[in-house]
Amino acid sequence: MITVISCTNRANSNTLKIAKHYIQLLEKQGVKAKLFSFEDLPHDIAFNELFNKRSENFQQLLNEFVIPAQKFVFVVPEYNGSFPGILKVFLDAVHPDINRGKKVALLGVSSGRAGNLRGMDHLTGILNYLGMHVHPNKLPVSSVLSLMDADGNMKDEGTIKSIEKHAMDVVSY
Repeated sequence: MITVISCTNRANSNTLKIAKHYIQLLEKQGVKAKLFSFEDLPHDIAFNELFNKRSENFQQLLNEFVIPAQKFVFVVPEYNGSFPGILKVFLDAVHPDINRGKKVALLGVSSGRAGNLRGMDHLTGILNYLGMHVHPNKLPVSSVLSLMDADGNMKDEGTIKSIEKHAMDVVSY
């Protein structure tokens, strides 16, 4: 199973819209995939989950989206020139043994020009440290606001094709 993670807890984010689009692409290929949005994380994750006081809610999220996954796609928005702090908190709250050896693909999202390249590089170092295997094709999605219509659907054909290729790479990885 592949878990696609929308790596922000910001409500109604463009990151979540792209993650939903990605799930649809995987399902079209007949791949079993689940969408995990950080909007669903416990609000006190930074204060409880980090110190082995595992809440029932957090454990259910791990059991559904993290533990059974063989691969992950992290859809990562740019926050302050890197990735969101909630993603680092999440990684700190999950014991490294759970994900060691699993494969990860990264898709960066930004309203600017670089598609969160720097954030994906920062995240790659952390994921490698945790023993995860990061796919070399890190897809930057730039100027995200101009790529979607008013309903949040992808409208840019070039970006749609790039995401489709990325999804095919993930499936064969």
